[in-house]
Amino acid sequence: MDQTIADRRLVTILVADVVGYSRLIGADETGTLRRLKALRRDVIGPSIAASKGRIIKTVGDGFIAEFGSAVRAVNCAISIQQGLARHEAGIAEDRALRLRIGINLGDVVVEPDGDLYGDGVNVAARLEPLSEAGGICLSRSVYDQVRDKLRYPFQDRGKLELKNIARPVGVFSLPASAIADLTDTDEQVPEPVKTSNRKPWKATAVGAGFLTLLAAGGLGWWSWTASKAPAPNQTIAAKLAGETREAPRLSIVVLPFSNLSNDPEQDYFADSITEDLTTDLSHLAGSFVIARNTAFTYKNKPVDVKQIGRELGVRYVLEGSVRRTGEKVVLNSQLISAETGAHIWSDRFDGDRSRLGDLQVEFVARLARSLDVQLTEAESLRSFRERPVNLDASDLAMRGWASLNKQRSVANNNEAVQYFSQALKLDPNLPRAVLGLSRALMNKVINRWSEDIQADIEGSDGLITKYIEKFPSDAAALVVKGDVFRSNKHFDAALAMYDAAIVANRNFAAAYALKGHVSLLSGKAYAAIPSEIEAIRISPRDPLVNVWYYFVCHAHTHMAQWEEAIAWCNKCVAISPFWQAYIDLAAAYAWTGRAYEAKAAVSELLKLMPGYTVKKWATAGWSNHSRFLEEYQLIVEGLRKAGLQEE
Repeated sequence: MDQTIADRRLVTILVADVVGYSRLIGADETGTLRRLKALRRDVIGPSIAASKGRIIKTVGDGFIAEFGSAVRAVNCAISIQQGLARHEAGIAEDRALRLRIGINLGDVVVEPDGDLYGDGVNVAARLEPLSEAGGICLSRSVYDQVRDKLRYPFQDRGKLELKNIARPVGVFSLPASAIADLTDTDEQVPEPVKTSNRKPWKATAVGAGFLTLLAAGGLGWWSWTASKAPAPNQTIAAKLAGETREAPRLSIVVLPFSNLSNDPEQDYFADSITEDLTTDLSHLAGSFVIARNTAFTYKNKPVDVKQIGRELGVRYVLEGSVRRTGEKVVLNSQLISAETGAHIWSDRFDGDRSRLGDLQVEFVARLARSLDVQLTEAESLRSFRERPVNLDASDLAMRGWASLNKQRSVANNNEAVQYFSQALKLDPNLPRAVLGLSRALMNKVINRWSEDIQADIEGSDGLITKYIEKFPSDAAALVVKGDVFRSNKHFDAALAMYDAAIVANRNFAAAYALKGHVSLLSGKAYAAIPSEIEAIRISPRDPLVNVWYYFVCHAHTHMAQWEEAIAWCNKCVAISPFWQAYIDLAAAYAWTGRAYEAKAAVSELLKLMPGYTVKKWATAGWSNHSRFLEEYQLIVEGLRKAGLQEE
């Protein structure tokens, strides 16, 4: 019997796909096909040839290519992306061709006709949808080959589970903004085609690829279709929101400490200590600390530390208890490995409530020593946790923060204002009360609960300015100051405050989210998305995570990237209905010709905002930036197309 042994070889595979191809064809079939043909002739073909690669297959809007060198494959991808930016210069953003590229080094089966298949190809195809529009995603196998040869600013995304791939894959990316900024001296291998007059990056997206892998008899074959948006649970946001990835070495979540006092009313005291420790641990060098809002979703629930580790991507879980008897406080805690479930460290702290700040600083210092890391800014921590002049005022401030951390509502915010105001009557300079009242006043403004907006802005600003003079590196305070600037439409100043907050506490999810939002308000929609993604990574179960998904959606909407906007806004409303997401969905569906879906989105909007009209959205006054307003008009027109009542 004739037996043929399959030919195999180790190659680097590059998979590329045009973003939003079906939308582009629907809008201008002739022009899109003409420009795509020119792109293949003038950019893609010469770049692959110069890098000594070979196109395996090209169908419709994408192609697969193989290379004998990982370095050549990466340089070719950069050459193509830079050449594409030059090729499409002057084309309106909603009509410009953009590529996503995935690259993998792996073993493949070679067919007699030269076609390739196997996991080496499959992984590259799964990496492609994870790339930004105009960017590149590569596997660790490729990264290990190029890391010491190419001086490109790759970003480590950790290990990700890829569909139909048996094991997690280490993923690295090179965003479009980095590619646009590369110069000839940034690389060491001369093969790529040189380009000039690069167009600044203006589009970033996380969308779907054009490859669908079908299983047949245990072997894979390729079916090629037009590009379409991914299901929301296949986007990188879904990956960040709970699927397995390699955890940073010093990654930790502080679970809500149990209240062992006889009085259930003392829960606020235990919660306050948990929140303080979460903030303090961010001062450990190299730490990645899950945000308080995500950690508190586990309160009063059975805990499986291994499952938490998988859900949040952390190596350690810190849990403990607080017992308060009169003026005596006892803290018990244990650090547990999320990988093995083993207890790594435990300790007990006790003392007078007036020494609570000292106990917390000592707690973090001992924990740092157990993990063999350095505690930075120790003196700053001590100043934040200084002994209160009046213990009753301190207690009221804790209650105020407990009210602020409840579900966001007018009643809870007003309750917080009352507690903070009472605390400041007893101790006018109590830091926690000053910061808390300033935060609560800005909440009234931002959520449009205020009866006197200007008075509340000025009141908050006066408090927070005084606070920052004493504590200039308190991230929470810097965010409040940023909110003051944002409310006054001083977006550049707001952005500077949010950046300063991130420098002070790199694990402050809200600072990243607000930085992204302000980037959008200041006419830089393309810059918003990376910040929102980072916020989601830090606090994937945050009560506001649906709003952060909406911010990503809204950035895509402003860039007229309708398919990506639809995917992210659907992710938003799948978590919790949000009226602004239905605004963007209605406009995006209308612009892509899906009248039925647009009408359904309008219906959902009106359930949440009865009587809402095009005029109300057109005159909402979110920003006065000219670029923002120009992009915003597309949404207004989209709402008209969707059938929303004018007035």
